[in-house]
Amino acid sequence: MRGHGGDCQNRAEHVQRGSQRSTGAGIVRLAGHAYPWDVIGDPGFGDRVRDHGLEWVTLAAAYHSTRAATPLHPGHQLVDAHSAALYRPVRSSIWKGRRLAPIPASWLPEPDPFGQSARLLRRAGLRVTAWIVLTHNTRLGREVPDVSVVNCFGERYAYALCPAQEEVRDYAATLAAEALHDAPVDGVSLEACGQLGLTHLSHHEKTDDAWTAEAQRALSVCCCVACRSAWRSHGLDPLAVVAALRSAVRTGSAFPGAIAAQLLAVRHAAADSLRAAVLQRVREQAPDAEVTLHAQPDPWATGASPGLTPTAAADVDAVLVPAWPVADSSLDAVARMSALVGPPGSVDAYLTVLPPAGADAVVAHGQRLVAAGAQRLSLYHLGLAAAWRQPLFTQLVAALSGGA
Repeated sequence: MRGHGGDCQNRAEHVQRGSQRSTGAGIVRLAGHAYPWDVIGDPGFGDRVRDHGLEWVTLAAAYHSTRAATPLHPGHQLVDAHSAALYRPVRSSIWKGRRLAPIPASWLPEPDPFGQSARLLRRAGLRVTAWIVLTHNTRLGREVPDVSVVNCFGERYAYALCPAQEEVRDYAATLAAEALHDAPVDGVSLEACGQLGLTHLSHHEKTDDAWTAEAQRALSVCCCVACRSAWRSHGLDPLAVVAALRSAVRTGSAFPGAIAAQLLAVRHAAADSLRAAVLQRVREQAPDAEVTLHAQPDPWATGASPGLTPTAAADVDAVLVPAWPVADSSLDAVARMSALVGPPGSVDAYLTVLPPAGADAVVAHGQRLVAAGAQRLSLYHLGLAAAWRQPLFTQLVAALSGGA
């Protein structure tokens, strides 16, 4: 899949590494997600991961704001990460003079939380994937609003930085490079590598069932200055486009197909440019690390896992698909992505052991995702799961290795 020298050899090496389970549906590798604060200060964390049978940990290196439970940590029960942050040293020599720059994690005492955690995990015999969130940053969207996504009514989504903006692409590429600078990693997982749209899980969200699916799609089309300029290059009249989008929102119907195709082409071109810039810097810093891209098979999807563009799968080692709902929709998403990615690509199903997933359904759901075409499972979340949900990690590993 990766479009650079030594791809076949690198892929063969990757297939031989890590928590891989042979099943009737093929080779499955399982990884668990974690935050730096789950690892630092908990000497038992690595042992728990190994006891589950996992060998890979996907560890946050640049992440959005969150309030996270840490039920098994010996030193704290909650972490309030009140802003998006880079969990590495924020070097002034790199960021000086830039409008878009990350902040360090002031809520943690360590100067390099990701680096310290990654070294601890590797000393415990585990492989580490750097989990990097790119265009999701509410602080920057508020401080520099002109680079955020704006809908057809002129309303800005502060949490969403628009990849059509060159400044955003440069920021994201630099963020990825700094997340990996002198860091011990085996892989890189890129989240929000594209456009975020209307949907955003935030504090006291009050938008459920307010719009049809078609209206949500229209409200997720960015109408910022950079996007309007790109529309013009595709022969579109921005005023006519905005009018069509507003009509789609008001009526709850789809906007005209000819316009839709052009708008999607503009969005995908911006996503491709963003990904190219990011991957160039990633491979400079970590040339041997495998790369996973968060994406969805619906080309119109926005958010942390934006719609896969026609060229994206060929650039990376694996595509991660959200599959949290224990429902046929998740199986369909994995099957559709498997068809889009094709061999020799890998589909990584993103599976949660947390509510609303019922504990009695998680293992069977994982097995069905593999049957639907997933070659990997990414398990959410090693630090958030309470003691009574921790056994689900072990059970998933056992079930997919023929032990259950």
